[in-house]
Amino acid sequence: MVTRSSLRLFILYIILGIEAISVLAQKRGLSKLNAIDVCWRRNPKWREQREQLARCSVGFAGKMTNNIGKGTTMYVVTDPSDDPLKPKPGTLRYGVTMIPGKVWITFQKDMNIKLEKTLVVGSFTTIDGRGGSVHIAKGGCLLLHKVTDVIIHSLRIHHCRAQPASTVMGPGAQLMQLSEMDGDAIRLLASTKIWIDHNTLYRCEDGLIDVTLGSTNVTISNNWFRDHDKVMLLGHDDDFQDDKNLKVTVVYNRFGPNCHQRMPRVRHGYAHVVNNLYLGWELYAIGGSMNPSIKSQSNLFVAPTKNKEITREINKENGKGYNFRSVGDVLENGASFNDTGSGYVKPNYTSEQVFAVEDARVVRPLTRSAGALRCKPASLC
Repeated sequence: MVTRSSLRLFILYIILGIEAISVLAQKRGLSKLNAIDVCWRRNPKWREQREQLARCSVGFAGKMTNNIGKGTTMYVVTDPSDDPLKPKPGTLRYGVTMIPGKVWITFQKDMNIKLEKTLVVGSFTTIDGRGGSVHIAKGGCLLLHKVTDVIIHSLRIHHCRAQPASTVMGPGAQLMQLSEMDGDAIRLLASTKIWIDHNTLYRCEDGLIDVTLGSTNVTISNNWFRDHDKVMLLGHDDDFQDDKNLKVTVVYNRFGPNCHQRMPRVRHGYAHVVNNLYLGWELYAIGGSMNPSIKSQSNLFVAPTKNKEITREINKENGKGYNFRSVGDVLENGASFNDTGSGYVKPNYTSEQVFAVEDARVVRPLTRSAGALRCKPASLC
């Protein structure tokens, strides 16, 4: 016979057990997974099922299923060296440029890779740094030029250096002539359907991510941006009209400490900036020129000591029609957001792109794992 006291004791044991599990989950960083991470990080067999990741993207990139399936080559980087003209088997440049068709690139061990020249990434390429600590630093960095269906995941990209005009081996084992590179971590030119997820980016000579020259359908998610001036540029220049078609989702990222501006700066196009954590800024956090539309939704903005204004309308005299809208943002430490324009800015996602927006009050746990992941062997990531 079950007495009331024994029933109360049983319920108490259940509650205490749930609390213990919750505390353990919080310590492991899995207590509040966002819509991307929940798709794969609870799978203990993620190493054997890496391609599951391609089904987890959200936002304008949509699902990245073109990167997987029949004909995909699984390539492992074993050698951190780099030869821009004659890539050696086992190196990152060999995997990116010399293997035809779809390629999914992983890394055998922790690596520090100094690219002697800019690395030009081809279509249907996945660079998957999960399972190790992979640094691309102190040399050239990544260029995506007129490509589609690219995933860049779990890399630490920093101290990228400007590069002179040069010849490099490009995708399809074809030599390419490159103009001068400014020192961006990841630069997109006329590229589409690109997903940049869970990378740590900082201290490069120019920007951290540039999405320009007609690039569109891009998702930038779960990244940690820190210690940098001009963080993210969306749109080439004020005169480049093709960037009116630009569509970028910026979601679950952590900005800061020590990020100054362009988180992002948008020209002409549209950005959905959602569920990000902003740990201060110097000039501004979100800005734009040439009639951009920016929906800032359920972000957490922690203002710095001096400059409290989040937004900036750049070249305002030439930019009639700015449309900056704040929806559900949480503004801390006196932060302020200047709504401009008259329309409610919708992303109009397709069924492959749409995701549930979380309340801004849970942005801290949503972005706790932002940046490159260090996934231990035989465990959850």
